[in-house]
Amino acid sequence: METQTAKILDGKALSAKIQQSLSAQIQELQPKFGRPPGLAVLMVGDNPASAAYVRGKERACEKVGIASFGKHFPTQTSLAELEDTIAALNNDPQVDGILVQLPLPEHLDSVKLLNQIAPEKDVDGLHPVNMGRLVRSEEGLRSCTPAGVMRLLEEYQIPVQGKQAVVLGRSILVGKPLALMLLEANATVTVAHSRSHEIKSITQSADILIAAVGRNGLVTGEMLKPGAIVVDVGINRVVDASGKDRLIGDVHFESASKVAEYITPVPGGIGPMTVAMLLQNTVKSYLTRF
Repeated sequence: METQTAKILDGKALSAKIQQSLSAQIQELQPKFGRPPGLAVLMVGDNPASAAYVRGKERACEKVGIASFGKHFPTQTSLAELEDTIAALNNDPQVDGILVQLPLPEHLDSVKLLNQIAPEKDVDGLHPVNMGRLVRSEEGLRSCTPAGVMRLLEEYQIPVQGKQAVVLGRSILVGKPLALMLLEANATVTVAHSRSHEIKSITQSADILIAAVGRNGLVTGEMLKPGAIVVDVGINRVVDASGKDRLIGDVHFESASKVAEYITPVPGGIGPMTVAMLLQNTVKSYLTRF
């Protein structure tokens, strides 16, 4: 029986290393600046997965010395009330970053709300101004998950330039910004999605394959080029036979890890990197204020 040959891209370890470095930076700067960096996370409703993510972000902030200005709103909160809250946070000198936890309840227009965030405080990198800067390869706050993917590849010294990169998924959160970041790093990029034909032949051409679709086990070992770099951005909750729920990715880890050279685990791969990039964006925004 073939055993796993792929080396693990350990996002958890790299995230801890980045957080340690941010913590040291904040300890040094806080006495000079007279306050810590501040992050406001807005959550609407009681989606249990969102609540868990928000708690994780707040704990990470506490660990590195970022002040949390979390606000939790009931499900029926109006768009106007949330817009007022964002306007106040835009003007709050204690707050460097503002993040709206998605998904929002159905009656709220998330695009309209995200567009209210001042671009320099948009630590999720989703404002059209920051997206536009990414398109033009200009300095700006970058989307956390794709930035985390790029940072992880860099840490393991995986060359991107000239490589065939395939991104599965075209969401505004991951697929599109990640394709732009890979282009910026001089990869040849293909974006495949639910309407693409011959997915298997597309994935088999990839030196670097990034799965960001949200369908568990979509990518199997036979869909990969031997020696490919496989990055799994998918986070899917499944309930096993005993009734316990667990997280699995878009990649069928067992079969893929026999073919790939490097692979990210789920959990412990890109999830922790997203949080690390959020903290890094908050500190970056903090530094521009002084």
